[in-house]
Amino acid sequence: MDIKKFTDTLSLLEALKYRTRHSWTSTGRRESVAEHSWRLALMAYLVKDEFPDADINKVILMCLVHDIGEAVTGDIPAFYKTDADEVKEDAAVKSILSSLPSPYREELSDLFCEMNALSTTEAKIYKALDKMEVVLQHNEADISTWLPLEYTENIAYGEKEVAFSEFFTSLKASLNEASLKKIEEAKENSQCL
Repeated sequence: MDIKKFTDTLSLLEALKYRTRHSWTSTGRRESVAEHSWRLALMAYLVKDEFPDADINKVILMCLVHDIGEAVTGDIPAFYKTDADEVKEDAAVKSILSSLPSPYREELSDLFCEMNALSTTEAKIYKALDKMEVVLQHNEADISTWLPLEYTENIAYGEKEVAFSEFFTSLKASLNEASLKKIEEAKENSQCL
């Protein structure tokens, strides 16, 4: 890759380091998009034994690039995201990818098509992990950072995406148990609801 193109692309995507998400860290600051993507990629690596027939390197790449459009649009929480927001984010992804030289442009364009179709095992793993990372991060954050709708949303979030896998269904159940415990403790301490 041409050095100028390389550094220009990285400069654009540097925004993922400072674009914050709705999620908060356990230390009380907003999480960046890059932090979310990094942990998501690490999660993919750590589940490779659960999916021995899957191309985990492909899943890791999906996890690393899935939110690159947010370098342009910023993060919009799933429960607020509209169809118009999706169109803007898709356009941002297409713009970023179209600026890349071959073979990166084609490889990543094909990867995003696969991710959006959710028909391969790899795409399903990535999407389930994406949903579960959000729930995990919410459970790690102080409950004072939760919006009222998240008391129910955290429990329902990702149910459809994990249904294809016994491992993910079990992970979701464990995360739900942690969410419910957090909510109950907050009620007992009169911190919420």
